[in-house]
Amino acid sequence: MRTIGLLGGMSWESTAEYYRLLNELTRERLGGLHSSRCVLYSVDFAEIERLQAEGRWDEAAEVLAGAARALEAAGADMLLICTNTMHKVADEVSAAVSIPLLHLADTTADAVRANGLRRVGLLGTAFTMEQDFYRGRLASHGLEVLVPDAAGRSTVHQVIYEELCVGIVRQESREAYQAIIKDLVAAGAEGIVLGCTEIELLISADDSPVPVFPTTRLHAEAAVRRALADAP
Repeated sequence: MRTIGLLGGMSWESTAEYYRLLNELTRERLGGLHSSRCVLYSVDFAEIERLQAEGRWDEAAEVLAGAARALEAAGADMLLICTNTMHKVADEVSAAVSIPLLHLADTTADAVRANGLRRVGLLGTAFTMEQDFYRGRLASHGLEVLVPDAAGRSTVHQVIYEELCVGIVRQESREAYQAIIKDLVAAGAEGIVLGCTEIELLISADDSPVPVFPTTRLHAEAAVRRALADAP
């Protein structure tokens, strides 16, 4: 099994899900006591969040690039950035290492297309919903991407940072997300991309009238497939 390098901590709540999923998926594939061969570099999210809020993306890229180099030095054969938002600096991080970066938006788009869908609603941080680095990557795969209105985007963003990133899961927030999903479906969304790794702590397939695409799970599944590509 190839070694999976996890660039995590953004937040650690969702990085813990990555670790769980990688190990469960590996055990499902190989059976017995098998678990995932991986290394984790977990950054201080408070530092990264401050750089995000202040628009200091170049500095954030330097922090993550340094962490990526450390993962490569630790023996990682591939790299996963365990957060949708920080894929804004994916190119800079990828350029810092010689191992391949498995882009989260690509694995998500592959899953959407495999389901025969072309128009999706996107939930995520304000950065992910409003900027082009993620929406544009999905669009490059032939997808049409819808986002909530301004009030909806504010709600989704606030719940992520003030609740999910600190381990708070509230039924009231789930209901607010359900209403936003309903609006996206009414606008023509055929599926919903859970484009923030924490959202899967709150929303499942049962909360949407159309298919949901849980990016954390999809990313983990793609990583295990690649890590075991030469396995029987």
